[in-house]
Amino acid sequence: MKQKLAAFFSGRYGADELAKAMLILYIVISAVTVFVGNATLRIVLNVLSLTVCIFMFYRMFSKKIAKRAEENRKYLLLRRNTKQWFLLRRNKWTYRKTHVYRSCPHCGAQIRLPRVAGDHRCDCPKCQERFSVHIK
Repeated sequence: MKQKLAAFFSGRYGADELAKAMLILYIVISAVTVFVGNATLRIVLNVLSLTVCIFMFYRMFSKKIAKRAEENRKYLLLRRNTKQWFLLRRNKWTYRKTHVYRSCPHCGAQIRLPRVAGDHRCDCPKCQERFSVHIK
């Protein structure tokens, strides 16, 4: 029996960051379902949580490793971009009195500049292009 189980799991994709996120989503939806009073909404949430659970196990037991790795890569990229977006918003709020943020016209990178009124020239640290900014 042990060998058959090992043979079954051999070549399977397994758990990754997307599977962990799906597990957390499943737990959150299941916990919310407990507190919902509306029967129709409860059924919808149960179906949604079951769908997430089935898809999570499908990914974990899949033998299409390249496809699952690509899905995980896209998830990690989305998570990183979302985290950076929120971090930028937090920093803009934290440093709002001492700095201004401008985007590079060439690559779109956000650049933090000291809040000094006037026209300035600055270099983008990402693409090395030089451009001018006006700070009020």
